[in-house]
Amino acid sequence: MILATVLIGATMSALDVSIVNIAMPTLKTDFNVSLGTIEWVAMAYMLALTIFLPLFGRLADMYGRSRLYNAGFVVFTIGSALCGMSPTANFMIGSRTLQAIGAGLLQANSIAIITAAFPSNERGKAIGFQGSVQAVAMSVGPLAGGLLISLIGWRAIFYINVPIGALGTLAALLILPRDGVKKEEEKVDWPGALFFSSGLLLLVLAFNEMFRLGLASLRIELYLLLAAVLLGLFIITELRVRYPLVDLTMFRDFTFSAGNLTGMLSYYVLFAVMFLIPFYLERVVGYSVVLTGGLLTPIPLAMAVAAPWAGSVSDRRGPRLMTTTGMLLCALACFLLMLLGESSHLAVLVGILIMLGAGIGLFTPPNNSAIMGAAPRDKLSVAGGLLNMMRSLGLIFGVDVSGLIFISLEDKYIVEKGFYDVRHIFHNRLIPVSVKDKAFMRGYLAVLGVLVALSLLSAFLSALRNERPGEDAISAAKELERA
Repeated sequence: MILATVLIGATMSALDVSIVNIAMPTLKTDFNVSLGTIEWVAMAYMLALTIFLPLFGRLADMYGRSRLYNAGFVVFTIGSALCGMSPTANFMIGSRTLQAIGAGLLQANSIAIITAAFPSNERGKAIGFQGSVQAVAMSVGPLAGGLLISLIGWRAIFYINVPIGALGTLAALLILPRDGVKKEEEKVDWPGALFFSSGLLLLVLAFNEMFRLGLASLRIELYLLLAAVLLGLFIITELRVRYPLVDLTMFRDFTFSAGNLTGMLSYYVLFAVMFLIPFYLERVVGYSVVLTGGLLTPIPLAMAVAAPWAGSVSDRRGPRLMTTTGMLLCALACFLLMLLGESSHLAVLVGILIMLGAGIGLFTPPNNSAIMGAAPRDKLSVAGGLLNMMRSLGLIFGVDVSGLIFISLEDKYIVEKGFYDVRHIFHNRLIPVSVKDKAFMRGYLAVLGVLVALSLLSAFLSALRNERPGEDAISAAKELERA
């Protein structure tokens, strides 16, 4: 019942990420604003969700995970209702930020609640079910969003969260374990929270704007410099205060630190592929938008099938086998995508995308279980917040950095062939189609080469981890609780 309650929140937050993307063109038209403005509907959500996760995790460890999870349902539901009634784009952006705060409260605590509720020999399977539900929600989001927009209107994609949120709130109040008494002696590290959130915000903005302005932009250099200073101040603060926002000693554990790093790299690989493949299918192969969207569906569906099984196997045999195998599959899938060239066989392409989804599905639940198993029991929500934050960063960097690599190499090839106007290459009729395709393939192959290397690095780090990380600490904590 606890798992089912957590799955309501997982479904709602995952569905919302994918369902909103399909509404962007409609929102731009209805609000009559520029593309740059409407992009903030998605960007504000991702930024707020990413930067607040560690703080919400720390607050949950202090004040109670169930309390903050309940609050997450309430805030997300209110934010969804406000999004649905938005009269302007700016109101929508503010409402999406509130919605992201609710999603952050849910995400920072979901894995922590599962970890606290399940014994170590069932934790991976439970986390696998959560991953499976999230993958299914992501896969059906665009279809559900398209149907709601066409039949009712774009406001329905937000209003649909209201009854789900009400159900989740009721379930959380009735089912989730009661929290203990607040730790009165502990204080919130507000300076650390300010330094971390501000530094991370500037870092994410730098990578996001880098995609549009280029690495040499003065604004990007300023963002990166300020981010480095603020994150440096955060580390200094955490090493000096009595009750830090993030206990940096957790990163001394190889399983915890390597698990977070490989988790970020896995999402980098996944979302870089999901960002790049639609352009390849539409611009080079010539598939329609509908077929292209359908061809992306096997990735989350394969994740949904593989995740519970991988979590169950990791409960019996440890995380090393599944995480290493999963990232090796991702490396193989990215390598095979490099071999497709300027034409592809539909069945072969589907098989490769299924392989990629299965690889991520095999990797994610055992890796998450290992991270949470290595975390101290009184810091599970902070660990869960960091885990989800790293995956969000992987998503952002996977799209932005891959886009920067791709565009730089594509533009360079076009210039080498004597065409100096590199704006809107795809629609530029002065550039021959053969030159456009070869320019695209240069950037495409470079990005996939990077993804192969990152997948192999993740597989290598996964192979170095302990088979049963953190189990001694968990057993000791349980014995202490019994005493």
